[in-house]
Amino acid sequence: MTTIAIVGAGPGLGAAVARRFGREGFAVALVARDRARTDALAAALGREGVTARGFPADVRDQGALTAALEAAAGTLGPVEVLQYSPVPPPDFMLPVLETGPDDLTGPIEFSLYGPVTAVRAVLPGMRALGHGTIVLVNGGTAVVPHPERTGTSVAFAAESAYGHLLHDALAPDGVHVAQLVVPGAIVTGHPRRDPAVLADTVWSLHTGRHGFRHFADDLEA
Repeated sequence: MTTIAIVGAGPGLGAAVARRFGREGFAVALVARDRARTDALAAALGREGVTARGFPADVRDQGALTAALEAAAGTLGPVEVLQYSPVPPPDFMLPVLETGPDDLTGPIEFSLYGPVTAVRAVLPGMRALGHGTIVLVNGGTAVVPHPERTGTSVAFAAESAYGHLLHDALAPDGVHVAQLVVPGAIVTGHPRRDPAVLADTVWSLHTGRHGFRHFADDLEA
């Protein structure tokens, strides 16, 4: 059995992706800061027949994130799919003229150092498998910067550049790297931004393996 590691797993998109990949026979590693929440989600998924386990880690703690992903592979099986989708906290989204250098430290740690750390943790296993998928999930500011959301605008752009570089560099190794841009909020019942719909999209990115940037909805939505 191989594993999908969902970094930033929560009750919305993370849970939906866990169910979607679980139905396909994947084990699910739920990586997030709150152990109680990840354990509760893993238990709920288990009652639905999905093999899942929580691995607590703060994405801004590089050592903890690496240890969590290595533990996931050791416990559940090699990580074939990595989804990096933690939700940035509101205090990252200051207006541009109120943003100083220190205000960008958190966003960069969260949305650049975090994915770099996660990728480096799982890449040896993907190379050993001979294939893998990395999906970076971002909001619309990854593409169109917003003057009132400076932290995510700057950090998502850096994450996008890193992902695009990986897409080209890892293709010869059989590792597909994709970015899913979700403009606006994830909304239950929305035709394109419902968690279950987005989970199907992530599955199609894993199986289709084409292109880097994909949009869940129109940018003006």
